[in-house]
Amino acid sequence: MTITDIRAAFLAFFEEKGHAVIPSASLIPENDPTVLFTTAGMHPLVPYLVGQPHPMGSRLVDAQKCLRTDDIDDVGDNRHLTFFEMLGNWSLGDYFKREAIAWSFEFLIDRLGIDPRRLYITVFEGDNNAPRDEESIGIWQSQFEMKGLAAEIGVAGTDIPATGADGARIYAYPKGQNWWNPAGQTGPCGPDTEMFYDTERPHDTAFGPICHPNCDCGRFVEIWNDVFMEYEKTADGRFIPLSQKNVDTGMGLERMAAVMQGKATVFDTEAFTGIFSVIEESSGKRYGADEAADRSFRIIADHLRAATFIVGDPRGMVPSNVGQGYIVRRLIRRAIREGRRLGIEGLFVASVAAVVIGEYGGEYAELETNRTRIVDAMADEETKFRKTLEKGLKQLEKMMQDRVISGAEAFDLFQTYGFPLELTQELIGERGGNLDVEAFRTEFAKHQDLSRSASAGTFKGGLADHGTETTRLHTATHLLHAALRKVLGEHVAQKGSNITPERLRFDFVHPTKLTPEDLKAVEDAVNDVIRADVPIDREEMTVDAAKESGAIGLFEQKYGDKVSVYTVGDFSKEICGGPHVTRTGDLGIFKIIKEEAVSAGVRRIKATVTGRV
Repeated sequence: MTITDIRAAFLAFFEEKGHAVIPSASLIPENDPTVLFTTAGMHPLVPYLVGQPHPMGSRLVDAQKCLRTDDIDDVGDNRHLTFFEMLGNWSLGDYFKREAIAWSFEFLIDRLGIDPRRLYITVFEGDNNAPRDEESIGIWQSQFEMKGLAAEIGVAGTDIPATGADGARIYAYPKGQNWWNPAGQTGPCGPDTEMFYDTERPHDTAFGPICHPNCDCGRFVEIWNDVFMEYEKTADGRFIPLSQKNVDTGMGLERMAAVMQGKATVFDTEAFTGIFSVIEESSGKRYGADEAADRSFRIIADHLRAATFIVGDPRGMVPSNVGQGYIVRRLIRRAIREGRRLGIEGLFVASVAAVVIGEYGGEYAELETNRTRIVDAMADEETKFRKTLEKGLKQLEKMMQDRVISGAEAFDLFQTYGFPLELTQELIGERGGNLDVEAFRTEFAKHQDLSRSASAGTFKGGLADHGTETTRLHTATHLLHAALRKVLGEHVAQKGSNITPERLRFDFVHPTKLTPEDLKAVEDAVNDVIRADVPIDREEMTVDAAKESGAIGLFEQKYGDKVSVYTVGDFSKEICGGPHVTRTGDLGIFKIIKEEAVSAGVRRIKATVTGRV
């Protein structure tokens, strides 16, 4: 089965089970400042997991674009990906473990045709906070029994027998393996059950003397994860029963395709065939001929596919030195460096982006819509970086006068000019010089820690926690948007927002700096509607109806059949999925802290609400 086949089969299967198919949300979160990117299918649905009604109902299914950069430096091996698609089905207070597990088993065995003898299961073993998941164990055993297979409980520390043999098939693990934590510091969480496919590859004893589902040797591949959100983690670290129990599942599409196609890695699937062809043509080398070269092929393909999706997103970010833009720049520049290692002399980044657009544009129309922006941004970044590399080579020549380069100097070449350690070592070796490698690695480790922190959580708390202060500030953001349009004109459009319990940050389209008079007029307009104590009404309607009603929204982004529209009297009307107060009088005094430029034609306002008007 192809990637397209698997995606379509998954969505159709759960649609038959009463699920509404919802579109992928943006890669750049609208209502969650705790992460730079959407890293899992649950992020766009957090408001509904804590009780807010979803416009499309309580059963949902989707294919969500995801991007994870905490392991960006590990990409290049045979399993790490930056961008990937996550298939997921959802129950928002509807069905729970019995249906979720039964449908998972049915889809894998009856729809995809997976041999049940090659399927192994893990569950939560229990601890002081929550008991062992006996219910899931019993449900799994009954599913296997229907196929004539015994599913005994495995014992930690024992080897799994050859594929097909009766015996241990279910293994219990602690929280580190089989527990889903909240998106923020508090919120929904619970045990999960994971499904592993036995590839029948021999066990590599470098990963331990025995093989088991969570072994990293490569024999077992995790293909699906069912999360049962039945607890809420409180601010004081307790786990209390959740009033609305939810199901959240995740299946990596590329990984499942590799399993279904009998491929050793995701890079051997059709997801990367077209990209590899461009790299081969540009470099004169063949993928699969040399392991060192293969690593460069994989980095280029992964990074440029991810960058294409970020730039082409409805909330798309072009390369820059901050936030998501920095990640785009880092992805593109790392790909260019690897292209250099393959001997690529000319420009090639835009050609790879064009292939990605062609292959995914049918499923994700925003890529075709934003084709010019994508190609231009990536070509421009490549041209800039090649000039930077040339400057770096000149700097290296100056450093080489003593034929010895310190680790600090080598790290400066990396940080300022983008030279990885391997490239610096090669260039120094060619010139008969020496490097202090350990000092470089020390500096590089510090850099990785900072990068992971930026990727995993840009601010503590945030809308993922749905706290009182973030809810107030999120509501205030809507009023600020409306006030800016009234004061400056209807050309004002949101480009991004970020909200913590302490302040809101709002980026918008406007060509010039706001005058003191403009800022006061905006503040006054917001505070006037707060003083009026206007009720905030929520209504579900179709996208067309929302447009006709005058609601503001990213209409180039795909939505489901229905959306939530929040109306504040005749002052504001917007499509939104975030939390809101019930009346404007709950907000307090609105105060603009700072107004500044973000990029050409984009301004930023930071503001807060305090006390009561």
